[in-house]
Amino acid sequence: MDQATSTAQKGFSIATVAGGCFWCLEAVFDQMKGVVAVESGYIGGQVDQPTYEAVCSGRTGHAEAVRITFDPTVVSYRELLEVFFVIHDPTTLNRQGHDTGTQYRSAVFFHTAEQKQIAEEVIEAVTKEKLYANQIVTEITPAATWYEAEIYHQEYFVRNPFQGYCTAVVGPKVVKFRKQFTSKLKP
Repeated sequence: MDQATSTAQKGFSIATVAGGCFWCLEAVFDQMKGVVAVESGYIGGQVDQPTYEAVCSGRTGHAEAVRITFDPTVVSYRELLEVFFVIHDPTTLNRQGHDTGTQYRSAVFFHTAEQKQIAEEVIEAVTKEKLYANQIVTEITPAATWYEAEIYHQEYFVRNPFQGYCTAVVGPKVVKFRKQFTSKLKP
């Protein structure tokens, strides 16, 4: 039985998003109420079984992404995307901060037509609210083959909170989430 079938049978849903380094996204969504699991990985490229080094080269076409398993009776797909559009900059093409390349693009990889519609609605709402001065460049793309990242990338922030990138980049994103979305934190 594959991951999607197993997840659906348990009543859970899957969301897949990319917005820069997957360590940042995983660290935030791990703390969100209703999120059952977060896995870092690669999606949207042309090479089978890509490695981190290959993805970082920018030649595989994959994005660093997270696959979020969530309980839709606790948190909605829309709520996940509303957090997603605050914790990363969806207006920078193929970059987040100093991380540059297509592997760091902003993307929503939808699993259903409903997810696609919700992503479009959330982008429209964020645009209307003028949350960002620049235009949103987030791709909305059908989910493709998912490749789990190497084990050392999983739960990276939890295991390495004092690593340089974690203190400079990941930690501040987690703090921003915790301040802005207090009601969405796991107990």
